[in-house]
Parts: sequence; C-alpha cells; structure tokens
Amino acid sequence: MEKYKLQNLDCAVCANKIENVLKKRDFVTNVTVNFNTATMSIDTTDINQVKKVIKNLEPEVKVVKIDKDNIDDFDFKKGGIALAIFTLFFIIGMVIEFSSLKNNQIFYIAKNSIFILVYIFLGRHILLKAFKNILRGQIFDENFLMSISTIGAFFIGAISEACGVMVFYSIGEFFQKLSLHRSRNSIKSLVNIRPEYANLEKDGNIITISPDDVQVGDIVLVKVGEKIPLDGSITEGDSFLDTKALTGESTPQHVGIGSSVLAGTINTTGILKIEVTKPYKNSSVVRILELVEEATNKKTNTENFLTTFAKYYTPIVVILAILIAVFLPLLFKIPIEKALYRALVLLVISCPCALVISIPLTYFCGIGSSSKNGILVKGSNYLNNLALVKKIAFDKTGTLTKGSFKVLDIVCHGDITKEKLLYLAASVEKSSNHPIAKSIVNFYNEIHEEELNRDVTNYRELAGFGVSATISGVDILVGNSKLLDKYSIDYKNIQVDGNSVVFIAYDGVSIGHMVIGDEIKYDSLVTIDYLKKRKIDVAMLTGDNEASAKSVANSLGIYEYYHSLLPEDKVSIFEKIISEKRNKNDKIAFIGDGINDAPVLSLADIGISMGGIGSDAAIESADVVFMTDSLTKIEKSIDIAKKTRVIVIQNIVFSLGVKILFLGLGAFGLANMWEAVFSDVGVTLIALLNAMRAFK
Repeated sequence: MEKYKLQNLDCAVCANKIENVLKKRDFVTNVTVNFNTATMSIDTTDINQVKKVIKNLEPEVKVVKIDKDNIDDFDFKKGGIALAIFTLFFIIGMVIEFSSLKNNQIFYIAKNSIFILVYIFLGRHILLKAFKNILRGQIFDENFLMSISTIGAFFIGAISEACGVMVFYSIGEFFQKLSLHRSRNSIKSLVNIRPEYANLEKDGNIITISPDDVQVGDIVLVKVGEKIPLDGSITEGDSFLDTKALTGESTPQHVGIGSSVLAGTINTTGILKIEVTKPYKNSSVVRILELVEEATNKKTNTENFLTTFAKYYTPIVVILAILIAVFLPLLFKIPIEKALYRALVLLVISCPCALVISIPLTYFCGIGSSSKNGILVKGSNYLNNLALVKKIAFDKTGTLTKGSFKVLDIVCHGDITKEKLLYLAASVEKSSNHPIAKSIVNFYNEIHEEELNRDVTNYRELAGFGVSATISGVDILVGNSKLLDKYSIDYKNIQVDGNSVVFIAYDGVSIGHMVIGDEIKYDSLVTIDYLKKRKIDVAMLTGDNEASAKSVANSLGIYEYYHSLLPEDKVSIFEKIISEKRNKNDKIAFIGDGINDAPVLSLADIGISMGGIGSDAAIESADVVFMTDSLTKIEKSIDIAKKTRVIVIQNIVFSLGVKILFLGLGAFGLANMWEAVFSDVGVTLIALLNAMRAFK
C-alpha cells in the first residue's frame, strides 16, 4: 500500500467520511485513513481520482507524499497570534457590552462592529465549509451546527453570544490542533532513530551512502556517536550501545565480535565493523516505525461504535432542536424567540467532538507510551485487549528460560566416542537457529579446532522433533525422543530432571544422547508473581519433556503446564484454554519467541512475541512485540493498557454525562449560549488534556 500525508486534516469525522467514501470507489482496492497521524494508506489504480474525491469532500485537505519532514503541518505561531488578536477584540467588545458605554451610540456601533468583524474572521472558514457541504448533500456535521446556531443567534439579537460561540469554538479548535500536533509529533522521536547514512567499506575505502543502497553481506563502519544503520553482526570492535530508543532500556548494552545489533541503536564508546544481515527495508528500525505509525488503523470496538454514534447522534439532535423551536410556542405558549434560542443552544451543545476526537487520541497516546518503553502494540484494539487479559500462556524455552543452553553431558550408546558423537551432532545442527542446536555447535567450537563436516545434504528441520540430514550418504537424526519414535528407532529413554535430552541416531541406530541445560530468567519469577497478584491465571506450553517442564513450572509456581507438545498440539491445547474461559469478554494472551509459536500467537486474543531473539515469523504473527527479552515488559504493557482504558472510560462518562446534562438544561431553557459553549468546547478540551495523560 502507498502512504500519503493528508495536510490540514483536523476533523475526526472528516477522516471517517473520506475513508468510507473512498472504500466505495472502483479504483480503490483498500484504504485506511488515520486521523491521529493525518495519513492515508491506500491501494489504488488512480491516485488522481482519489485526490479529486478528497477535494470534493474536504477542499482544504491536500494529499501529498509522506516524508520525515511533513509529519505535521500545524503552524502554531501564525494560528496562535491571529486567534489572540481577535480574542482581544472580542474582550474589548464584551467590556463595552457589560459597561455603561453600551448606552453611547458610538460605542454601541463600535461594539457590534467588533463582534461582526471577529465573527466573520474566526467563523468564515466554518460558514464556507458548511455551505459547501450543504451543496454536496453533507449536512449534519459540526460546521453546520456552529453555522446555523450562530446565524440564528444573530437573528434573535444575541450578537455577543453568537460571536462568543465562534471565539470559544476557535479557541477549542486551536487547542485541539495543538494536542494533535503534539501527539503526532511524539512519533518524531521515533523517526529520529531512522539512520540517515551508512559508512560502507568497499575496496579498502569508506564511502557514505544511503542505508537503502547497502546489500546483505556488506561491511559497514560505525563510529562513536553514530547510529547503527542496518541490522547485522559485529565482525570487528567492542563497544557499548545506547538502545533506549528501540528497547526502552536505559542501561547501555555491551557488544563485541559476533554480537547481533539492531539498526537505530547508537554506538557510544568504540568503532565497530558490522556485517549486514538484513536489507534496510526489513531492518528493525523500519519495522518499528511501520508498526507504530499504522497501529491506530486497527480500531477498538469503542472507536467503531463512536463513529457510528456520531453519524446518527447529530441528525437526531438537529431534529430535536427543530421540534423545540416549532412545538414549544404551539403547545406551551412559549415566545417564538425563546423557543428558537433554546433550539440554538441545543445545537451548540450537541457537537460530539469530545468523544470522536479524544477516544482515538487516548489510544494513540497509549501506543506512543508503549513504544517509548520498548513495547510495540500493533493496534489500539490490542492495547484495549491487554487491559482485559485474564490468562496468559507462556512458551518455555527463550521466554521463561534464557534459551542459552549448555551441553552438560554426552553419553554414548555403543562403540562410538564422545568426540565423534559431538562432531556428527554439531555438523548437522550448524544449519539450525534453534537455541539447543546453537549450544551444541558452540560447545564443539569451544573444545575443537577441527572444522565441522561440510558434506551435509538433505538437511531438514522438523518443528517439534529435531533435524534430519545426510552425511557422506548416511542418514543422521538429531532431536528428541519423539523424533526417534517417528522413525521407529529403538533407544533407551532417558529422563533428566530440569534438563533436555537430545538423541542422535546414525543409519537408523541410536548411537548416544546429550544432556542440555537451560536457566530460568531472573525476571520470570517476578513476572509470574505480578500476574498472580493481578489475579491473572498462568499456564505453560512447551515441546520439552515432562521432567524439564515440571522442573521449570515448580520453580516458578506454575500449576498448569503442558509438555512434549508439537506445534499442532500447542494449537489444540490453546484452543482448549480459550474454550474454558469464564467470560466471553475475557482475553487470553500467549507469549512466545520461536517459529513453532507463530500459529498460537495468531490464534490468541493477544499474541506477544519476545522481539530480542524472537524469530521473524513469531514477530510478524504477534499483536504485541517486546523489543527486549525481559518479561518485566508484561507488567509495563498491562499497566499502560489499563491506564489507557481507564482514561477512555473517564472521557466517555464525562463527555456523555455533561452532554446529557446540558441537553436537558437547554431543552428546558435553563442553559444559555455561554454554558452551551462550555459543554462543547470546554468538555472537548478537558477530554483532550485527559487523553494526553496516556502518553506519560
């Protein structure tokens, strides 16, 4: 999909209108308009037709190619100075209005002239927009409400109040734009992590080029103070990296030869040479930016409800205002002027801005707050679901445990030596990225200088079992007991408490096994205790044997655990967990990091991936990504989600409560135009300020 900036988009209802109209056009395959970031993602065969449609709907909105410099187009100085000048004029007019000067003919004319001047300047774009919308058949929006109520006020002689509505509406609109400006520009701190250049080492020379032009396998030089331009592995150098922008962690990370590094982190102490492992478009920094910018495209049920609510609510209030203006004089002998005034007050009150703007903004701020803490939430719906989590199922290896395995013992079955057994296993496992496979290869490299066998063919990774390959024409299997069962190979079953057992079969015969140990993460126990205190149930799903699973579960106080699971078994077990939830609104999360976790991550209400060592498949399948492997991110993410949800509920209750109160007061003539302005502009400002708390 192509992404475009929608300049001058300052109306949430307008954003929904643009999206809904474009979805019905034949030349548009898919479209999402994001009001929070003022962007449009679209698949279209004719962008010029798209621009025409948008121009007809919202003439002030311009469609431009997005870049890092046009994230937001709000001119604070220009708008603020003009508003301040005309607000001052309005105050002068009000001073005359409430003083004895109004009895003087000259001051009376001056006062009304000031009000008319202020009204025309501040209200001109509102009146023009309302008129154009009426011509296009788009009547019921905030511009129409403001226009008809203030023009009506002029007709009944309430000139100061009509002018006051425009002044305070303009003030509210200004602060609304300012809030959106700050929220949208909060993403600039993320955009600033985007590397602008790379120092490419080529033929003994260093040339500066765009990160987009660097190829996988190239060597880049990163000096002290520079951003790492692409994901890669260090080939030379030793340093500390500032990873805060990506992971939210303030402690510098030490790296050396062989360490994997992420684009966007800052080199702080030493010169590094890095071999690039991913093209720039697939690097961590690009993925982060895309996830955060597009996150609010996935809306919560609350946001979708509010869009529908605003669509029907405004016409109903307009009809109610007409009924008040017509029937109060007929049924209750109320003067036409007073009935009309009540109707106009009702129209000012009825604007649904506070809800329509503040709720999406709250979720946007919550997502921004999460990203600052190294937690990438892919949609506001997932942020909302995090607050409703009642149970979390964990993968074991690499999630609850470090995944940094060590070979503890090598046992031979028959005449083969330990050295030969290790050599065969490491030769096969060198092509695997599984933590256990890496531990076997690392152990071999630590004690042997002999190069591993390169004559490995027919390599195949069997998720949940192990690997198979052929060396010099002989079939070799390296994996768990289920792998040997799968190939009907006899073996002596070994159970080692708290550790994993890897079997090796050569030409259809079991020739030995290795005992592999793993450590529980330091923060796993803290996280499990936190979840229990929050009354969130915990389960563990693992492909490891019963003894290993039981040892970890007992150490962490997890009473529900499932072991010896293949990927399809994890799916069926997790489906069972979902079916057993007590309330249909309860959410079940799964946290994992491996390729075999991807199906369960997709199935969960909230799939959470450990992004530090997590596979690409797991990260793509997840709804939430932790940019480190620290489980303390769970506590942080749930706290942010709950705080965001509380603010959303506060804004809904406050906004609707005040609206209903003032609608009632207005209908019975107990609220005047000034109070109506507060119920609209004042409530919107309070709701926006409250929404901004979610970003902190």
